[in-house]
Amino acid sequence: MSTVILNRAQEVLARVFGYADFRGEQAAIVEHVTSGGHALVLMPTGGGKSLCYQIPALLRQGLTIVISPLIALMQNQVAQLQGFGVAAAALNSSVDTESSREVYFRIRQGTLKLLYVSPERLLMDGMVSFLNDVGVSLIAIDEAHCVSQWGHDFRPEYQKLSVLAELFPDTPRLALTATADERTRAEIAQVLGLTEAPLFVSSFDRPNLRLSVVEKIDPTRQLLRFLSAHPGESGIVYALSRKRVDELAAKLNEAGVRALAYHAGLDSQQRSQNQAQFLSDEKIVMVATIAFGMGIDKPDVRFVAHVDLPKSMEGYYQEIGRAGRDGGPAYAWMCYGLADLVQLKRFIEESTAPEARKRYERSQLDALLAYAESAGCRRVPLLQHFGQHFAAPCGNCDRCLHPVQQVDATESARQMLSAIHRTGQKFGAIYVIAVLRGAQTEQVERFNHQQLSVFGLGKSWSEDRWRALVRQLIARGMVEIDHEGFGALKLTERCRPLLRGEQTFQMAKEVEAEAPVRGKKKRAEPGNTVSKSDPLMEALRVWRKETATEQKVPPFVVFHDGTLLAIVAARPKTLSALAKISGLGEKKLERYGDAVLRIVKAGD
Repeated sequence: MSTVILNRAQEVLARVFGYADFRGEQAAIVEHVTSGGHALVLMPTGGGKSLCYQIPALLRQGLTIVISPLIALMQNQVAQLQGFGVAAAALNSSVDTESSREVYFRIRQGTLKLLYVSPERLLMDGMVSFLNDVGVSLIAIDEAHCVSQWGHDFRPEYQKLSVLAELFPDTPRLALTATADERTRAEIAQVLGLTEAPLFVSSFDRPNLRLSVVEKIDPTRQLLRFLSAHPGESGIVYALSRKRVDELAAKLNEAGVRALAYHAGLDSQQRSQNQAQFLSDEKIVMVATIAFGMGIDKPDVRFVAHVDLPKSMEGYYQEIGRAGRDGGPAYAWMCYGLADLVQLKRFIEESTAPEARKRYERSQLDALLAYAESAGCRRVPLLQHFGQHFAAPCGNCDRCLHPVQQVDATESARQMLSAIHRTGQKFGAIYVIAVLRGAQTEQVERFNHQQLSVFGLGKSWSEDRWRALVRQLIARGMVEIDHEGFGALKLTERCRPLLRGEQTFQMAKEVEAEAPVRGKKKRAEPGNTVSKSDPLMEALRVWRKETATEQKVPPFVVFHDGTLLAIVAARPKTLSALAKISGLGEKKLERYGDAVLRIVKAGD
């Protein structure tokens, strides 16, 4: 490693961004890229990916191009960089002609350091020749998983970036993503010509994120119960359909939770307005489909809740990664049921995708099911999916905090398998459970299944417990959902040893943990001994909100919550003392220092 480059990078990190030290692989990546090397970087959301190209951009001569998929994401990152005093701009469809001319002028003058563009804008006629004329020092491809057909956010326009190596042969290329399994990584490297470039992989673990999964019984009630533990906090609720999003947003507002809806069915102006309000308001819950999120750079999202099962492990990891980007305590809560599995299986099988794609999507869904049905630490299967070994327990998931009891369910499992077989493997879980519980329904009598030997054998078990057993049989590959059979349960070869009495079946006894009680003790951010309810904290937040409104930027562009909490804890009296607060670079100190000190003084 070059000591000279690292020393310069350390100086920029402290002076511009206000941080004392690099984290994890950041220093190695910055040194490698600044020296002119290509790289592929996998780093979790909130891990500091942006600094891996922003600091090299400031250290290298010339212009850095940052390729980004969404306008909102570009706007957020440009606003934050400008807040640190960095010369950054974006070119996209939201930029008017006069502003575009100004950007081109600054590029020609050599006064712009970072330019954010979409792949389409970069590859427009004339853009490449213009950039080659002025010179490009670095190309960063953000959200690089969009390149891969196997990735959860595949975007065809990203694959056109395969020409970058040819168009800019002497320019180092840096691809970055927060989530990619081995197959996705391989395609990113292949498409972007980075097969020979070093791969920098940081830990995928987000220790500040509490993971919880519950059985779906009454999702709206369960969600409201979860939200009752997070009053006035900013969060995202994901649902699978537009209709469900609208219904949930309405019910949350009726219950006194300020909520907005976001999905592709809303007109673009309404979506943009709702997203802008979510970014600028610190107490809004966004209810959304997966169409929402990639462009969100908001650090103080305290929770992400799923009321439906996501489509893949990668998608789930990407979505929960939007919580707790500031490093403070955050929550990832999900409820799901058998109906979710049936619906997602149907989506896969009814799609026109090639069979190879369908197999991949099935494996992704299987991995997510194994995670949801895990009887042990949640982080083990989650991180294992991304190739990372994790030594349980994590101490911050529902399974570690509320261990489930393993019970011998061998006999009940055999009864379920037998019932599926004896009813002809033509019925879904609800019907098979009804037969086992001895329900005298019209359908049961029509098929004369009350005469079966398994009829009524499972009366002692509740319907919920039988559903949990079915999910665990599916998770272990002993039962599968037959899409062509309209969601019917079918036996697989894996169930034979259990039926023959050659193995036993241990089942997790599900108990939904009570929502944590708030109010008895105020929660403080890690490293601080102050609460967000401290009067000085409230005064600083009011000032931040007013300042952000004046500047027409989200509050976190002015200061993150973590920075405000550090100010409250330190209560600095001088600019030199304030300068020691993390996240306060020289430009922010110059711009806001006096105002912050006045507020601190008034609060003492």
